[in-house]
Amino acid sequence: MAPSVSVIIPVLRETRPLDPLIDHLLQIADGVPVEMIIVDGSPDEESIKAVSREGVTLLAAPAGRARQMNAAAAAAAGAHLLFLHADTLLPPGAFRRIEQTLSQGDCVAGAFDLRYNSERLSMRLIARVACLRSRLTRIPYGDQAQFFRRDYFEKICGFADIPLMEDVEIMRRVKDRGDSISILHEAVVTSARRQEKEGIVYCTLRNWTIVTMYFLGMSPERLVRFYRNHR
Repeated sequence: MAPSVSVIIPVLRETRPLDPLIDHLLQIADGVPVEMIIVDGSPDEESIKAVSREGVTLLAAPAGRARQMNAAAAAAAGAHLLFLHADTLLPPGAFRRIEQTLSQGDCVAGAFDLRYNSERLSMRLIARVACLRSRLTRIPYGDQAQFFRRDYFEKICGFADIPLMEDVEIMRRVKDRGDSISILHEAVVTSARRQEKEGIVYCTLRNWTIVTMYFLGMSPERLVRFYRNHR
């Protein structure tokens, strides 16, 4: 059976095992034919070498999230494409919701609401702000598990080949075209490890600064240097 949803997971020197994520995706499939593609940007393919589960397509591609995701999308067979971060879990019934959403009206893309795997009040507040922001701007970010109709993704030539902000750029492009983006109320759960490691306030202010500078016209090439220098 041809897959309905192709789940594309870009990785680069991923230190955590990926098998639990694969198990999670299989558990919530709910009868939907799902294809899983893990695309590794590491030169020695160290992340995908650690995958032991069967039924997963393992690819290597030049490093860079946009390049990796475009390479995997070109190899995907599903009618719908879901781009998932390796530290993010989908809500139950996610694949059914994607099918339903992209088959209704003129909707061509979407994402989920956001939660963090942290009970800290500050992290819950940041997630609430992110959900509100994406609904007001209609520009959800990559950590919200963006999804697209495959034919539409190909029509707009996928992600721009830029080193940073590829998730914002593509949704901004969809919005500027006047096409419909749906934000689902079900929430993905993503890891708060980076914020807790780097400092919640510092990490949040840095990320907001980068997004603001991008919208003010600074190029992703300059932004990625700023991001690396402040990690």
